[in-house]
Amino acid sequence: MRWVLSVSMAAALATRSLAATDAQCSNILQRAMDASNPETRKQAVVALSLTSGRGPLFDQLERMLQDKDVEVRQAVVASLADVNSESATAALHNALEDAVPEVSFAAAKALWARHDPIGKVALLAVLAGERKSSSNFFSKEKRDALRMMHTPRTTFLFAVRQGVGFVPVPGLGAGIASMQGILAGSGVPGRASAALLLGADRDPATIDALKDALFDKDWAVRAAAVHSISLRNDPALKKELEPLLQDDNESVRLRAAAGYLRLSTIEVGARMKKRSTAVPSPGVQGQKK
Repeated sequence: MRWVLSVSMAAALATRSLAATDAQCSNILQRAMDASNPETRKQAVVALSLTSGRGPLFDQLERMLQDKDVEVRQAVVASLADVNSESATAALHNALEDAVPEVSFAAAKALWARHDPIGKVALLAVLAGERKSSSNFFSKEKRDALRMMHTPRTTFLFAVRQGVGFVPVPGLGAGIASMQGILAGSGVPGRASAALLLGADRDPATIDALKDALFDKDWAVRAAAVHSISLRNDPALKKELEPLLQDDNESVRLRAAAGYLRLSTIEVGARMKKRSTAVPSPGVQGQKK
């Protein structure tokens, strides 16, 4: 079945004369961020948690903290939380000033998680507000958010984040927002959870299973497979994501584009590192003479 689907999708790519490129993937994500549909914009910023924490797309992600849709801004905060950089931290500081409590509280939690003292101040203000009913920092939304921290789904997300063994790459997102987006819907199949949990396992049989999952009939399973393959940080797997750039499901398609860009970034970095070690420094050349 996988072979048949692979041939079909490859034929579609050939028919449309589309070869996967970084520019194509960037355009897919950019169009989604510019879309009038807020759900499309939300899916785009969630997918960006898989890619680089710098460059034009990341700059656009920061600007989307001004998006008029609350859920989009919440998704931006979630993706920024995955990137450990000064720019992302500054953007989260700005998000603390959001007029909507859900957004500002999400920013406070993200800053606290990265041991930023301002995050601690914000959370202490929440606690103070709980004791003082007149406090304008505390709200029903914050109480609901605090309660959500103890739900089984949140516990599972924490377990996945701590236990699957993905190796962080400086300058690249950890993909937590992407993972949360997959698990957010009701009725997510167990196969999707398994794809997320097994993502870092290096057994060749696991890799083959993830490749097969890219062609699963359920979009959540395909999205989870794209997510896990992207976080393996192996540029050789870029070609596995190419067919998914034409996937009918937006969540899958956007993750494939972001994942492709992530692997391209890693590929370029490895190439540059190889060149720098291959060329002897002037000092060494002088010594040989």
